[in-house]
Amino acid sequence: MAWFRLTFRLTAFGLFLAATVMLAATLLIADFLTRKQIDRTPWARACFRWACRCLGLDIHVHGAPPEHNVLYASNHISWSDIPILGSLTPIRFLSKAEVGQWPVIGWLAQQAGTLFIKRGGGQARRIRKDISEKLKGGESVLVFPEGTTSAGLTVLPFHGLLLGAAADSGLPVQPITISYRRNGCPDHLSPFIRNDEFHTHLIAMLKQPPARIDVLFHPPLPVTSATRTGELAGQLQTIVTEGLARIHGQEFDQPDVPPIRTAAAPELPHPR
Repeated sequence: MAWFRLTFRLTAFGLFLAATVMLAATLLIADFLTRKQIDRTPWARACFRWACRCLGLDIHVHGAPPEHNVLYASNHISWSDIPILGSLTPIRFLSKAEVGQWPVIGWLAQQAGTLFIKRGGGQARRIRKDISEKLKGGESVLVFPEGTTSAGLTVLPFHGLLLGAAADSGLPVQPITISYRRNGCPDHLSPFIRNDEFHTHLIAMLKQPPARIDVLFHPPLPVTSATRTGELAGQLQTIVTEGLARIHGQEFDQPDVPPIRTAAAPELPHPR
């Protein structure tokens, strides 16, 4: 069954890859003919959605992104965080430079206007300025303040420097909690950690039944120029950690038994 699932999903992923290449070529031709760059954001979001379908991801969303642009701050578990979150709302990412070299996901990240940062390159202040400019221009940006991926069992310490872009632009920060589970327990396959390689990790995910992914949008936090980024980072980490505990506690899971009509809920159907 695992090999049948792998074959089916690899075929679907291959067709998706071919369609993505054709789309890329079409957009480049359109850029040349119109002599201006066409906005890739809606196309990237559509491709993110199809990537999630090809991967067989079972995504459950709780809460909602705001109507206005914000700085998003999320915990980070896997490379698949990018297509998952990118499929839910128009967003620009901040990611490590290596992501831009990954097949399909790297191209999609580039088309979505991802800001790539090299580790140890002393680029944080320049990237903070770039994020602030995107926010002031009406776009939403997502950062992973942990700076790396975790096993999804807890949330690593949040770093505050890049969060200062929200104070620079006068916009709120909306924390997001993302979680991967399998059979009601934290999934040990989905995390992309240590020395995992992209292609082997992708194959392993495609062979298995889909994990359940919960994405929890928390209420935005107001930020002012007086906000201390260290305190903001701690506050966001606490909120995201509490969200992870709520998800692992199955707070958002649907009951196995369908609801029936009672005096307290007369609008529900009678039991059969």
